[in-house]
Amino acid sequence: MRILITGGSGSGKSTFAERLMQKLSPPYTYIATMHPFDDESKMKIVRHRNMRAGKGFCTLERETDVGTLDLPRQGTALLECMCNLTANEMFDDEGDIRDVYGKILQDIATLEQACETLIVVTNDVGSDGGGYDEKTMRYVDVLGRLNRALATRFDCVYELVSGIPVVLKGELV
Repeated sequence: MRILITGGSGSGKSTFAERLMQKLSPPYTYIATMHPFDDESKMKIVRHRNMRAGKGFCTLERETDVGTLDLPRQGTALLECMCNLTANEMFDDEGDIRDVYGKILQDIATLEQACETLIVVTNDVGSDGGGYDEKTMRYVDVLGRLNRALATRFDCVYELVSGIPVVLKGELV
């Protein structure tokens, strides 16, 4: 089974994804993609590690190249999140942009084949009207295209609105 969870910032996507994962088959693999590029992000990573403690997740921290991960065939994997993964893959250390659309889709397809159930968390970043610089708009475009591609091929799609899951496709698990 493949599940996509989307919504705005702070909408409850991560909490919902973790609760959903724990209703599915163990073992539970949590794929964390945040890059610790400054003190704030480092503190956020520590906070997220603490929040996951004791929940029975095996956490794999992987900022790029998630398709190379060795996942248990049985069980459920949660990729948190496509926004970080896309930015990490797309922008190099100098801020130059790489074309990563095909690579990320292939890496996600590899994860799909590697485990029984894959949950992917993403953000709805394109609905705020834009007004960003060219590089940011390219990022928004790539992430939007990735989200559409995943929504098309995934079994279930949920949108979180103020903590409430709205089923856009498939059955509520």
